[in-house]
Amino acid sequence: MKLGILGYGNLGRGVECAIKQNPDAELACVFTRRDPSSVKILTPGVPVVNVSEVAAYKDKIDVLIICGGSATDLPEMTPEYVKYFNVIDSFDTHAKIPTHFANVDRAAKENGHTALISAGWDPGMFSLNRLYANCILPEGKDYTFWGKGVSQGHSDAIRRIDGVKDGKQYTIPVESALSAVRNGENPELTTRQKHVRECFVVAEEGADLARIEREIKTMPNYFDEYDTTVHFITEEELKRDHAGIPHGGFVFRSGVTGWNKENKHIIEYSLKLDSNPEFTSSVIVAYARAINRLHKEGVTGCKTVFDIAPAYLSPLSGEEMRAHLL
Repeated sequence: MKLGILGYGNLGRGVECAIKQNPDAELACVFTRRDPSSVKILTPGVPVVNVSEVAAYKDKIDVLIICGGSATDLPEMTPEYVKYFNVIDSFDTHAKIPTHFANVDRAAKENGHTALISAGWDPGMFSLNRLYANCILPEGKDYTFWGKGVSQGHSDAIRRIDGVKDGKQYTIPVESALSAVRNGENPELTTRQKHVRECFVVAEEGADLARIEREIKTMPNYFDEYDTTVHFITEEELKRDHAGIPHGGFVFRSGVTGWNKENKHIIEYSLKLDSNPEFTSSVIVAYARAINRLHKEGVTGCKTVFDIAPAYLSPLSGEEMRAHLL
């Protein structure tokens, strides 16, 4: 399958690396909003072109992977580019997924294309585990913890604030809450009781630090429901102490079975990631394979990870999967 990348930041570079590890995938083109001559990619012989030329590649790409930010990029970009291509994104603003899905679904069906939104690990792999666990243990409670790690979406949201030159945000589980869930105590936890958020911000010279801190702490869907700490640091400190993009987390389902609900069960799925964008990219490329296959079968419209059968993700045949993985 011939894949295109739109946006060559951390996620775009991760997608390029993931394509290298999938022999049935080939990078066809990288689109950028920057001057193409300023973008140096790793794959030899692949063109880098300005996004204004995207329509010229309409018949040269099987799936376009859109590597923009969820705050402002993807709500506009995914419905727009699905007019030309089958597309996939990693939209991760949970509260706005239904609206984003509806917009992409409408544009995809109008143009005969196939799309998948919110691919990654949460939303994505964590979403699947929540669904599977709810089906298996219908009487129980869900718990999701993220971190400790860098949230790309929240870091991007910080960087969009006027006066912010750069920034990183760490999501950190509250250890006492995590232990209570793992022990089967089934606690009632508010959003604020489960996580704290820690921000490291490089402000532009002369910027109003109090305003920036206030805008971060009150940002809807990102920080307003959490205890958030903001540290203002230098650009050198950010590069020295916060260069990596690790992340991870846990999904729990704590449930009961038996005629009198006498037996307790805990399902736990966890991830520990050295690179959040590279893992997310690996999920995206697997789902790009599924979208490509579905489109060839005549399926149009928008999908999520809930709609994709696992066999569509694998390069293996059904025979190989049954022999080695079942």
